[in-house]
Amino acid sequence: MVGLALGLTGGGGSLFAVPLLIYVLNVDPQSAITISLAAVTTMALFGSIEASLTKMVEWRACLIFAVGGIICAPLGIYIANGLSEKLLVMGFAGLMVFIAVSMWYRSIKRSDQAAVVRVNYGPVIEGAGAICQLEHNQSLRLSAPCSLALMFCGCATGVLSGLFGVGGGFLIVPALTFITQLNIHRAVASSLLIICLIGISGMSAAFYLGRSISLDITGLFILGGLIGMLIGRLIASHVSTLHLQKVFSLFIFIIGLTSLLMNI
Repeated sequence: MVGLALGLTGGGGSLFAVPLLIYVLNVDPQSAITISLAAVTTMALFGSIEASLTKMVEWRACLIFAVGGIICAPLGIYIANGLSEKLLVMGFAGLMVFIAVSMWYRSIKRSDQAAVVRVNYGPVIEGAGAICQLEHNQSLRLSAPCSLALMFCGCATGVLSGLFGVGGGFLIVPALTFITQLNIHRAVASSLLIICLIGISGMSAAFYLGRSISLDITGLFILGGLIGMLIGRLIASHVSTLHLQKVFSLFIFIIGLTSLLMNI
């Protein structure tokens, strides 16, 4: 289900992982977050390999963004370890509601960014007014303000990734398209590598701080996610992007609101 959602809509599919693990498989919240992080990281790894072959990844921006995330992901894990299970679930549920509303709004106002995975990695189109400007060879001009902005966004993504086990693609893609002149296609391709690097940092911190997960559940969950993502990508071109995004955001909103009300 998580992989299918990722393959169909391209972002936010990991938001289903934690509720499914908690309420369906009866996994405790901290373990569910760690398993979700492992699954997201693995799926992003496969996606980033595919994206790098298209030569659409902006490597320098990725590394700067990821450095902020790598530094701050352990902070998210540390904060999560200090929270009660109830607060952790409520925080995650609140995040789901916020993302659902944001996705619904983007599907209406920013229909060009409604889907992330299903983009066609085509020619680069320059934007204007961003902090990070493009050179004539289409590489970013990494000034000090540009680097600081990338690192700050990376840090925010890292905290959320460690805290709730989400990939952060719903933050990374809008951030890259806002602070850089990268178009949506290159932003998506670059976000996959960033998610992978930040996820590895978060998982390392989780294991260092003593979290343990079931290898059987984790392995099967990742395998199912990869199969679902492949199926989703195969059928994605045959369905409406905007309708999918709206239905997807509605499901996220319902699950998030229900989880929030159950824990108040």
